[in-house]
Amino acid sequence: MTIPVQAAVSHLQAAKVAIIPTDTVYGIGALASDARAVAQVLAAKGRGRQMPPPVLVSDICQLDGVVANIPTPARALMEAYWPGALTLILPAHPDLSWDLGETGGTVAVRQPNYPLTLQLLSQTGPLAVTSANLTGQPPATDAAQARAYFGPQIDSGEIYLLDDGATPGPVPSTIVSFAAPQPKVLRVGVLSVEQIEAVVGKVDG
Repeated sequence: MTIPVQAAVSHLQAAKVAIIPTDTVYGIGALASDARAVAQVLAAKGRGRQMPPPVLVSDICQLDGVVANIPTPARALMEAYWPGALTLILPAHPDLSWDLGETGGTVAVRQPNYPLTLQLLSQTGPLAVTSANLTGQPPATDAAQARAYFGPQIDSGEIYLLDDGATPGPVPSTIVSFAAPQPKVLRVGVLSVEQIEAVVGKVDG
C-alpha cells in the first residue's frame, strides 16, 4: 500500500474526514459507522441531514449487516455494473445503528470502479462519501478543485486530501431506488435509463 493511501486510512480510522478520488468525481467522506465523523462531512459541505451521503464499499461482502436484503433486480444491476457508477438505494438492515442522516430506513450503496479507492475501502470498511464540493457548487474533479473548497481544513489537518490526479467526472453516478417494489431511477448519471432497463426491465423515473 502506498504511503498516501496508508495515511488516508489512518486518518479515516481516527474518525476524521478525508477527500478521496472515485471513478466519477472526488468525494469527501468518513467512516460510515462513526456518526460524529459523518456529521463533520455534512457540516463541511454545508449540507443538512435530509440529504444523507451514500456508502461506498470495496465489495458486496461489506453490505452484510448494512442492508436488509438485496432484491433480485438490484443484484442483477450489481452483477452488470459493479464496480461502477451505479448507486443503489436499498432497505437498511434492521439492526444497523449508523446515523447517516434522515435515511427513511434505507441506505444508498455503491462499489466504485477505482482501484485506489477500492484499496482504501478494503482497509477502512464502508465509508460515507458524498461529492467533494460546497452545496450548490460543482463537484471537484481534481485535487486543486477540492483544495479550493476545503483548503483551510486541509491545511489544518482536519481533512486529509488523497491526490490521485484528475477523475473521470464531472458526470455523477446513476441512482436507482429499491425503497419500493418497483425500481425507480432518481438520478441519471453515467448510466442511462436504457442501460438500467436492459437489465431489470421497465423502471419508474
